[in-house]
Amino acid sequence: MPFQPVQPEKLSRAVVRQIEQLVLRGILRPGERLPAERELAEKLNVSRPSLREAIGELQERGLLASKAGSGVYVADVLGSAFSDALIELFSSHEEAVFDYLAFRRDLEGIAAERAARLASETDLKVINQAYERMANADKRTGAQKEAELDAAFHMSIIEASNNVVMLHMMRSIFDLLKQGVFYNRTRIFQQNTTREELLAQHRAINAALQQRDPSGARHAVETHLNFVNAALADQIKSDKNEDIARLRFLHDRVD
Repeated sequence: MPFQPVQPEKLSRAVVRQIEQLVLRGILRPGERLPAERELAEKLNVSRPSLREAIGELQERGLLASKAGSGVYVADVLGSAFSDALIELFSSHEEAVFDYLAFRRDLEGIAAERAARLASETDLKVINQAYERMANADKRTGAQKEAELDAAFHMSIIEASNNVVMLHMMRSIFDLLKQGVFYNRTRIFQQNTTREELLAQHRAINAALQQRDPSGARHAVETHLNFVNAALADQIKSDKNEDIARLRFLHDRVD
């Protein structure tokens, strides 16, 4: 018979599996600091030697990293998604940004559709809270903070899609956006665009999700990112027109 005696699991192994699950599900995020050893051992109800053994294993595997005098952190595993050479290409070629937006539109559309069907009630509350933080922001919030609130709203939808592969892939994509690799949100929305327009688009996305309308949620996301695409195209054209006008001005002044 193909049965084997059941071996009791080491406490450190159980700790490893729990931390792995938290990282996999996106609950523990890259760069997040773990609680201090004493506190974490108490939370997990294990001895500190067992905890140290588990932490050591996860550090060897590259999931956790220690910083001298600071503590233990979830490793920045997202950095491996794109090489430095590819990131440089992304940032120096115009076509990449439009491909990026098309990719986001397709993937986020799917995520919104899944979230409308599969999200828990808590997931929907998190999405609504992210939207409310955007809605309650004003001009005093600042462009950088508004961009962060915008990204947080979109990521809450990805998280609610309950697909761990999509979650980690899209986090790496949003990390490039935060680095300014693809475009500067402040610049592309400085022409013919108001906060009210963007907020209305996000409101439509949130409403469809709260109503558990899969097709409506996907359409609202696609409409929003099509708008971003058009705004970016207009800004690039405006920048080129400005360059031409500046050259013409300098030429005429010399004459």
